Amino acid sequence: MRWKLTLEYDGTPFVGWQRQEPGLLSIQQALEDAITAFSGETAAVTTAGRTDAGVHAEGQVVHVDLTRDWSVKTVRDAINAHLRPLPVAVLHAEPVSDEFNARFSAKLRAYRYTILNRRAPPTLEANRIWHVVPKMDIEPMREGAAHLLGHHDFSSFRAADCQAKSPMRTLDKLEITRDGDRIIFIAEARSFLHHQVRNMVGTLSMVGKGRWTPDDVKQALEACDRAAAGPTAPPEGLVLTRVGY
Repeated sequence: MRWKLTLEYDGTPFVGWQRQEPGLLSIQQALEDAITAFSGETAAVTTAGRTDAGVHAEGQVVHVDLTRDWSVKTVRDAINAHLRPLPVAVLHAEPVSDEFNARFSAKLRAYRYTILNRRAPPTLEANRIWHVVPKMDIEPMREGAAHLLGHHDFSSFRAADCQAKSPMRTLDKLEITRDGDRIIFIAEARSFLHHQVRNMVGTLSMVGKGRWTPDDVKQALEACDRAAAGPTAPPEGLVLTRVGY
């Protein structure tokens, strides 16, 4: 039986999603080890998106195949029991057809990035927010973000080690709002390039600080060169909020 699992996790103590060399704890390893511990089967999970070290998730999705006919409650609760005390939890477990693939069946991926824009440093949200001291203006940031919407070559916003075959992506949404001291970015697309969201946020932060104009974002996009865009925003402000199917 194929199972679809929806996960929540704090990425702070992990080297990222993907299993790496022994001694480096990944979210994939923690989850697969927990599934094996409860089921007695060697588990191999497929994820909707491989998050980087320090990136969090509220709605990550994976699938895994198990031979026994477990109940939904058993799958969810047993995996969670074996994940403790790591900050990873299965929110939902549901059986799905063999055609379902957590990665290739996904139609949408949504991320939230949060900046804390104040003088005082964060305390309670120290690992969940990017602290930026200079006052930022979101109106020019919104103007700059508008240049990124639609179907483009996002070479200027992809990581040097990005493994995607094509830099072409369609950005469906890039909203920027302010809630007190917090500046919140919502980005949605069918898929993203490696570091794309963080590079877009880092670039738009230059606009918010008045160091770039909105048109500079357009020029950076058209350059199709990573060196033409702004810095990569740190991982702790990024959350994978949901995957749509």
